[in-house]
Amino acid sequence: MKIAIGADHAGYTLKEKIKKFLSQNKIEYQDFGCYSAESTDYPDWAIKIAEAVAKKEFDRGILICGTGIGMCIAANKVPGIRAASCYEVFTARLSREHNDSNILALGARITGEDLTKKIVEEWLKAKFKGNRHKIRVDKIREIEEKYFKREKTGLKD
Repeated sequence: MKIAIGADHAGYTLKEKIKKFLSQNKIEYQDFGCYSAESTDYPDWAIKIAEAVAKKEFDRGILICGTGIGMCIAANKVPGIRAASCYEVFTARLSREHNDSNILALGARITGEDLTKKIVEEWLKAKFKGNRHKIRVDKIREIEEKYFKREKTGLKD
């Protein structure tokens, strides 16, 4: 499994700890930035990871900002991305099993290091269950296609 990882300034320190956790568990990753705690804008990092995952250059992505919300919103603007902002293990697992999430968004100001490691571990090992959940994920793809086509053709609401 190949993971793309990125953070803004608020998530920088936690990103570094997650990278160590990934290395210890022999999980391949690429760090897309940021590379310090100097103020930066989360959409700049979210788009890099989201595009890399959408292009299938990476199996999944992990984004970290202050709450995880901004990163999640920005990443979900990219067709094919199903980012989930998770603050505990149960939703992390279900985001994979039921929603086939391909990006995990974390909040460095909300979850501590130990809990974050458990969330990441659970999210990485969880598998999409398919069946009735596949029907629902396919409907999400249909929504994406509808609005992506609309945008490409210049149609307005």
